This record gives sequence, C-alpha cells and structure tokens, in this order.
Amino acid sequence: MITPDMRRIVEEQRLGFVATVNADGTPNVSPKATFVVLDDATIGFGDIRSPGTLSNLKSNPAIEVNFVDPFVRKGYRFGGSAAIIERSAPGFDDLLGRFEECGIAGSRLRALVKITVIKALPLISPAYDRGVIESQLRRIFTARFRKLQPNERFEE
Repeated sequence: MITPDMRRIVEEQRLGFVATVNADGTPNVSPKATFVVLDDATIGFGDIRSPGTLSNLKSNPAIEVNFVDPFVRKGYRFGGSAAIIERSAPGFDDLLGRFEECGIAGSRLRALVKITVIKALPLISPAYDRGVIESQLRRIFTARFRKLQPNERFEE
C-alpha cells in the first residue's frame, strides 16, 4: 500500500498534519513532526505534546494524515486506524528504536501512535491543471520561501 514515493515524501517531509474527530464531532487538525514509515502498511508518530489528539484517538481511532512537499505542491493523504502505545506498554521500547533510528529523540516521546493505513491517495495542486510543470513550481516556491527568510536567504 505505501509505495516507495509515499515513503520518500514521509521521510523527507516528516511533518504530517493529523486529522482526528473531537468528542463533539468537530474536526481537530494537529501538525506532528515525528513521523516514520514502519512498514508497507503502517506509519507512526511519536507523541510529545498532543493531549487532544490522543484523547480523540482513544474514543475514535479514525485518523487521516496529509504530507505535502511545499515546493512542488504534491504529497499524499493516508487514512486509517490508530493504535496508541503508551511508554509503559509492552513493545514500546522495540518500536521506539525505529523512531530513534530516524533521528527522533526518544526521551521526549510520551507515547507512540501506529497507524494502519487503509487508504493512501495522492495530493496534487490544481496548479498542475493549468499546465505548470513540477520544475516550474519548484522554482516559484523556492523563490517565495527564500524571500520569507531574513536577508532573502535561508539561514545556515
């Protein structure tokens, strides 16, 4: 289900926008920058400070996560079911090792969330409908992001 390109986007971007459902039925979206691909059907994130997200998932494990490369305006959306693994739960330490291998500081993680991916769909900007090609969008948005930086350049 998770293709090599999907894996690449998750690993490169790492920042995913997580959508869950609040108890009153309203949506909750929260960015998480601790994502890893666990296998061809599972992604996961580490909880640092997400009491609302975890509370929502405990009562309703439905979840969707979006990853987008902001320079080319392409990415993927993953929908599925989440399982929370608390720090004290069996298997936490083994799973934690996968996050640490990806450079995520395990000491900061209070819990891990495994997402069984049920659907994975591409996200593509409508800009492509006008005939714009990826290299053009990359140039446009690279220039835009550079202008947002001090002295119109990225900090080193």
